[in-house]
Amino acid sequence: MDTDIIKLTRENMENTLKNLEKRFSTVRAGRANPTSLDGVVVEYYGSMTPLKQLATISVPEATQLLIKPFDKSCLGAIEKAILAANLGYTPSNDGETIRIIIPVLTEERRRELTKQVKSIAEDAKVSVRNNRHEALEMVEDEELPEDIEKAKEKQIQELVQEYNKKIDEMLKEKEGELMTI
Repeated sequence: MDTDIIKLTRENMENTLKNLEKRFSTVRAGRANPTSLDGVVVEYYGSMTPLKQLATISVPEATQLLIKPFDKSCLGAIEKAILAANLGYTPSNDGETIRIIIPVLTEERRRELTKQVKSIAEDAKVSVRNNRHEALEMVEDEELPEDIEKAKEKQIQELVQEYNKKIDEMLKEKEGELMTI
């Protein structure tokens, strides 16, 4: 049972890393990236629908996104949703598709995005600490001999250090990507 705790804790921390990677991918770095629109929801016939369910999103050029809706009647709603998402994009509607030219990032905007990714990374570290707390509680509940309990606590702490290091590496990589012109 005790190795199950370590295994479960490792799985939870891996999920935290996957979530961090997903959240980092939504922070744009001056290049067109369809995932930057993942959080956009459009009011479509009275219900809030994710943009990617209403249209295909492609990257015809490095600094351009092309959104081609399956139903042209929702072009206006998509345009409105993109503006409401406050991504810093200005959509251009030509009656058939919506084009978004990705603006070049200013130094100030790069710094804002860097702060944002630091905050996302800190959230991931909090999640790792919460995983540690849960694991330590499970070890305590098992009522193991003290030396085995201490060994398990040490293993859990080593996991925390390992995953915090991975988070720091991912953060450093993303910051480098954001600050590169």
